[in-house]
Amino acid sequence: MTGRILELAEAGFHRLRAHPAFNRAARRELRADFGPRHPVDATHEPHLTEAVDWLVRAQDATQSGGIARGYSVAWNRYFQSRGWQPAYPETTGYIIPTILEAAHHLGRPELVGRAIRAADWEIEQQLESGAVQGGVIGQGRSPAVFNTGQVILGWLAALEATGDARYADAAARAGRYLVSALSSDGHWRNGNSKFARSDSTLYNARVAWALAEAGRRLDDPTFEDAARRNLRAVVDQQAPNGWLPNCCLNDPSRPLLHTIAYAIRGLVEGGSLLGDERVFRAGVKAARALQPAVREDGWMSGRFDAQWAPAAGWSCLTGQVQMCNNWIRLYQVTGEPAWIEPIPRVLGFVKSTQNRSAADPGLRGGIKGSAPFDGGYGRFEILSWATKYFADALMRHQLIGAPVEAERIPKHRLA
Repeated sequence: MTGRILELAEAGFHRLRAHPAFNRAARRELRADFGPRHPVDATHEPHLTEAVDWLVRAQDATQSGGIARGYSVAWNRYFQSRGWQPAYPETTGYIIPTILEAAHHLGRPELVGRAIRAADWEIEQQLESGAVQGGVIGQGRSPAVFNTGQVILGWLAALEATGDARYADAAARAGRYLVSALSSDGHWRNGNSKFARSDSTLYNARVAWALAEAGRRLDDPTFEDAARRNLRAVVDQQAPNGWLPNCCLNDPSRPLLHTIAYAIRGLVEGGSLLGDERVFRAGVKAARALQPAVREDGWMSGRFDAQWAPAAGWSCLTGQVQMCNNWIRLYQVTGEPAWIEPIPRVLGFVKSTQNRSAADPGLRGGIKGSAPFDGGYGRFEILSWATKYFADALMRHQLIGAPVEAERIPKHRLA
């Protein structure tokens, strides 16, 4: 170990020992983060299978059709418990396309039924306004713009899989809510989640992508127009070096890689879908700026400052696999091999954090919020969205072995 790693290890163990949540499972996982890490298979399939099985257990844990937000290995002060957390409408929404793709990719048709159950559950949760609530079930039913966009992606995937008009109706209602909530300057200033900063939401670009998808598939140009307005407003705020200000859940001066990656995906997909070169190139600029941030071992900082300098000593694993998906999509769109150069390193690093042998079913196969485990994002938690994006990246990475056209691939399932 280098001196810096030893320093981080010592600090991590000190924090963990001082924390009331300290237990053997948390201690073992934290120790693994400093080596030796968990075994890494040369192929993706064993890691993908375990990740998908974790998502299955996360759905079964809620007994509702919705998918649990995550799993707390240690006592979680936010939920006042450890173990499986309540169902989360936001992430259940964009996990639906992942489960549908996994059903095809892994030859497991039973997964289709699970995805449809989740889509039906989302209809049951939809608010009268058409919006989707912020937070998890049990935290009130206040509308949230971002969450609404993510569930639209799930309903569109269910519509594509089944042809059932109920999903088109739900997506249309959600789209009308988003259009009505958009401010005259092109930003969603009303209806942002009460669980995140309302003045730092450039990551809503991902909502604009969902709205554009709904407009295209449901033949509603008002949705596409609203999406274009938001995406152009986001581009207007982008710094010359590609950095995206006001794009974080809690610290806009050092945004999370997670929320930066959300914004990039929205710009890339939305710009491509709408044929807006300026929007698309804004996503390219930010995505390219992050490639040099990948270390030789595949690690990336969990936060970045306005000069794209690492601003955290821990990794946000969610953001890392999101960037893999972003770079793969850019390769699919442009055909440029440079986009996929860092991906094997990043996926190798994240694979090494996945515990595939734990006796605890909430820990086995899922992806942690941070590495080390007590880092600043999803501390001591296995997260449903980290696991979702990991599964997406593994499937996408396998798929790009086939020839691709230098244009947007229609009807892609992975959100």
